[in-house]
Amino acid sequence: MGSKRYELGLRKGDCVRANLLYVTSARYGKDWHSMLHVHSCTELFFVTRGHGSFRVGNDILPIKANDLIIVNPHVEHTETGSPDTPLEYIVLGIDGVDFHFENEGQNSYRKFSNSAGVPEMTFFLETMVREAEGRAANYEAICQGILDAFLAKLTQVEAISFTPSSGKRSSRECAIVKRYIDNNYQENITLDSLAEMTHVSKYYLVHSFHRENGISPITYLIKRRIRESKYLLQNTDYTLSQIAQMLGFSSQSYFSQSFKRQELVSPKEYRKRSKRGEPDLEL
Repeated sequence: MGSKRYELGLRKGDCVRANLLYVTSARYGKDWHSMLHVHSCTELFFVTRGHGSFRVGNDILPIKANDLIIVNPHVEHTETGSPDTPLEYIVLGIDGVDFHFENEGQNSYRKFSNSAGVPEMTFFLETMVREAEGRAANYEAICQGILDAFLAKLTQVEAISFTPSSGKRSSRECAIVKRYIDNNYQENITLDSLAEMTHVSKYYLVHSFHRENGISPITYLIKRRIRESKYLLQNTDYTLSQIAQMLGFSSQSYFSQSFKRQELVSPKEYRKRSKRGEPDLEL
């Protein structure tokens, strides 16, 4: 019986870990409005079917099946599909590394066509999508491991490298959402509307916002509304129903539940205590 043993020289610390934030499988349709947008993370855009165009800043790139585009953070981009051959694609959002493209005059993006690694890359990406859709036990760890293999293969067949990120990037999307909530907390704001406004998936938005602020966008919205309600309870005679309506809560009961969950007392009791001049009622 014959056997072959292959020693691996990879040492501890040699691996650079890119963090997988999201996996998206999409098809360009008539309901998608192609608008330039940016992300605070790197996006890897792989075309699985059809053809169209990909705009990065002022550059317009024709794209087709098996093309891969890597767009670095804070670079404006968007895609447009052809009505005759609908564009289908998989997108990965990753952070923790900085990408470097060899033999290129700019480092904001890179398009790869006719890559020798297409069969493996297609397998890796489609497997990630299946794992993310199925959400079986340990699917996130599996997707992260597949990303590592995907990037290792990419650096093997293309003139590309990546290094640990030079520092924490401030998320433009999170700043926009936070500012919008602060200025419009009375309105009917949903996670879907915030994601649509910033042109990112709601799953990515929740992950990114929580990473930077320690809470989700909707929790931040509720806290902002509760903060304003404390002022109204202390300084006005508006009823609880009126305050709930003024601040965008769907009902008085939801307002009361949210208030008590955060302040550990009901709005009614809070108002009574404030009238009696009890301490620890800072806004």
